[in-house]
Amino acid sequence: MSANFDARSFLAQCSTRPGVYRMLDADGQVLYVGKARDLKARLSSYFRSSGLAPKTRALVARINSISTTVTQSEVEALLLEQGLIKELKPPYNVLLRDDKSYPFIQLTDRERWPRIGFHRGTRRKGVRYFGPYPSSGAVRETLALVEKVFQLRNCRDSFFRNRTRPCLQHQINRCTAPCVGYVTEAQYRAQVDMATAFLEGRDQQITDRLTREMEQASAELAFERAAGLRDQITAIRHIQERQYVDTGRGNVDVVALASAPGLVVIEVLFIRQGRVLGNRSWVPNMGAEDEAGVMRAFLEQYYLGEHPGELPGEVLLAADVGDTEALAEAIRQKRGKRARFASRVRGERQAWMRMATENARQSLVHRLAARESLEQRYLALAALLGEDTPPARIECFDISHTGGERAVASCVVFGPEGPRRADYRRFNVEPESGGDDYAALAEAVSRRYRRVQKEQGELPGLLLIDGGKGQVGRIASVLEELGLTDQLPLLGIAKGPSRKAGLEVLWRADGTQLAPAADNPGLHLLQHVRDEAHRFAIAGHRGRRSRPRSASTLEEIPGVGAKRRKALLTHFGGLAQLRDAPAEAIAQVPGVSPALAQTVYDWLHEG
Repeated sequence: MSANFDARSFLAQCSTRPGVYRMLDADGQVLYVGKARDLKARLSSYFRSSGLAPKTRALVARINSISTTVTQSEVEALLLEQGLIKELKPPYNVLLRDDKSYPFIQLTDRERWPRIGFHRGTRRKGVRYFGPYPSSGAVRETLALVEKVFQLRNCRDSFFRNRTRPCLQHQINRCTAPCVGYVTEAQYRAQVDMATAFLEGRDQQITDRLTREMEQASAELAFERAAGLRDQITAIRHIQERQYVDTGRGNVDVVALASAPGLVVIEVLFIRQGRVLGNRSWVPNMGAEDEAGVMRAFLEQYYLGEHPGELPGEVLLAADVGDTEALAEAIRQKRGKRARFASRVRGERQAWMRMATENARQSLVHRLAARESLEQRYLALAALLGEDTPPARIECFDISHTGGERAVASCVVFGPEGPRRADYRRFNVEPESGGDDYAALAEAVSRRYRRVQKEQGELPGLLLIDGGKGQVGRIASVLEELGLTDQLPLLGIAKGPSRKAGLEVLWRADGTQLAPAADNPGLHLLQHVRDEAHRFAIAGHRGRRSRPRSASTLEEIPGVGAKRRKALLTHFGGLAQLRDAPAEAIAQVPGVSPALAQTVYDWLHEG
């Protein structure tokens, strides 16, 4: 688990509602997508002290952040999870390469004796389809329930036509045996109609009908039949759950807002063809006086500016922003398409609106908790350094290279609100001796602050270097040359002898050192900044390295010849999939030892 991810703080604010969670690494790549009936309970299970499988431990070790989407039910979460897995293909999920489409239930209702069954693939005319369902298991579970309640046949036509006596399905009360005339066409058709209504979600209509028949049977003293109808009604009420994640119709954006003093979060839920594709949060600046003003400003900028992709036909607003006719007309003129804005809706659209609102609230809760945690870390850092106030700006440098080649230095910037990504900078550095990290750092720092001096830019309140006493001493010399020794406090963060997180040593410019406790919030802040600088440097180095090596990435890995290259690419299906695989998975390729697998992984991922 990354040092900058506070699992305890995250779980304290996590929702107990059903939903989907996405685990991300330090590069923002999705590692794993999962669903849960209770998000907090499910996510808590990943952070227990013992009992985790090796693969789960490897996953948890790479977690840098977790994103959640709250849903109305576990069924919705399951459907959304499957869609995200298909789209994102996370390396720690089981990916079914032959699962190219959602499965359906099919009903051949134009036949004399309709058959119900499982279907995946191209749909045929003359057959009714119900779904899609999130998995083949969900289809088979629903089929079992339909067969139990409505007793429709599931056998193939060749089997059906050649029966002379009932099969086992009839003996276990899963079929009325139309193959041997145990039921009339009218009776069987009535069961087909009820099964159709059930699969379409019209369960109340069915239960009302069955209730009337049960009451009539009771009045006629046909208690056995009445008991059977009662059990049928009970089964329907327990198993039918209306869901809104996949309705098969509607291109809609749902916009919701949640606010707290000094903070507003706007959440957009994207729905295409009735399927929830995902959600995204925005934190606009508090330029408007009230929530309606913030919402209106967002709508104008989003739909008249950066809105990606095709404009939906409908935009649902969880808050009333007043007249939207002018905005709709402006969108029509600019984008050539009409968009309808609505805030008072019913049915599935109301459920979508509730989902967006709940996710906006959860985003707000997490951001408030993160902001409070960050403030505490800054205060702890000030105490750790013996200062009265925390630094208003922290800049951190790191170096990434491969064997001294194509070195890239990163400079990341943090403020009280967190990362200031717009201020990040990279430097392609060329020290005289390849692999000389001291010289590479000195070159980057010198170039950075010479320009800051020239442009009269803002100096940081703390300059952080990923390194120990030697690196700090070299950078102190650079600052002395620039005349910044007294203006720019310098600190190095070095891993201890065991190189474990939490055992870092901090070096000052005067050669003294600090050894804070592993649970010190100030140290956690420095670890976060250091890790971000490391990530940013590696990303820059990969980009620089990939240009001249785009055609020879595997060829240059020591110990990987033509035979092993072919085995690796065949096993994973391509270079992109190989790059996404952990070292443990690479070691499963025939002819690749654990040591060589680690070499391949390091070559593809690290500077």
